[in-house]
Amino acid sequence: MKRGLFITIEGGEGVGKSTNIEFIKTTLEAQGIQCIVTREPGGTPLAEEIREVLIKNREERVVSETELLLMFAARAQHLHQKILPALEAGTWVISDRFTDATYAYQSGGRGVAAEKVALLENFVQGDVRPNLTLLLDAPIEVGMARAKNRGALDRFEEEESAFFNNVRNNYLERAKADAGRFKIIDATQTLELVQTDIKDVLQKNIHPQ
Repeated sequence: MKRGLFITIEGGEGVGKSTNIEFIKTTLEAQGIQCIVTREPGGTPLAEEIREVLIKNREERVVSETELLLMFAARAQHLHQKILPALEAGTWVISDRFTDATYAYQSGGRGVAAEKVALLENFVQGDVRPNLTLLLDAPIEVGMARAKNRGALDRFEEEESAFFNNVRNNYLERAKADAGRFKIIDATQTLELVQTDIKDVLQKNIHPQ
């Protein structure tokens, strides 16, 4: 059986990941491709519990190393309980964020050394990496304005602009360094144009030349 494709959707706050993930799923299913949608942190009952710990607003300062380890604890559970079994069964996996988000948020945003993230990445994932990553990109002020319209902000969404600028810059640097896997989508466009761009990228991967 042919292994499924692992697609990740990345980006900062308010770039439209949820709306476009549903579009990606519908587009793939219309092509007869079996796929599942999942998210990080989360994706399994235990990983979702860890997610709640991570995003909860609290008085106690969360140490960057604690945050990093919790991210990978959730990822280990998610990867081995959900992602890998689906891929091995030939199902495509669409994940709302994966390890690129850890580099962006915990390394770019928090300042944790990228080498520490890489060490945990190799330990937890082995050689498993996404086949395709769509980076929905928008200036920070655009994304945060949209995020604030969604309701109460979680612990991450309440960070300062400098944090999110560092996150965005890290994402863009990673995309530049791995242009074969990353495809940057301009999320400031109308939804119709964003989804046209996404569909073009998907078609090239469903039917590679």
